[in-house]
Amino acid sequence: MSNLPLLARQASESGDWNPVLAAIPYARLLGVEIDTEGRFRLPPKTSNIGNPTLPALHGGALGGFMEMSAIIELMKAMDEIKVPKVVDFSIDYVRAGLYKDTYAKCEIVRFGRKLINVAVEAWQDSPDKPIAKARAQFLID
Repeated sequence: MSNLPLLARQASESGDWNPVLAAIPYARLLGVEIDTEGRFRLPPKTSNIGNPTLPALHGGALGGFMEMSAIIELMKAMDEIKVPKVVDFSIDYVRAGLYKDTYAKCEIVRFGRKLINVAVEAWQDSPDKPIAKARAQFLID
């Protein structure tokens, strides 16, 4: 991950952030990607299932997806690209995340000199019906 800022600069120029996600081992494990519409996407993957009866996504997989989405969104917004460090991440699970495509959108609430606050929502069928909402705080050195 030491070449992540370099990959991010290249992604900023090309507009394709999937190579950055591929360079992050946890994002690669989860299967996080950015689709052709620019949305963060978590495709169905059996290793992300937490409840095989429904089947439903594991809360940790969903939280990791949302956290990765926020990190990449921050890197996309930076003039001088640095890897943000998580200070706090709080998630509310609103409804079960089923075994199908899951999407996330991020909103930078406050971009301070050192601390950045981000709101993240994840959904499956409609952005109007989120399955989880998160608030994150990141540190930029």
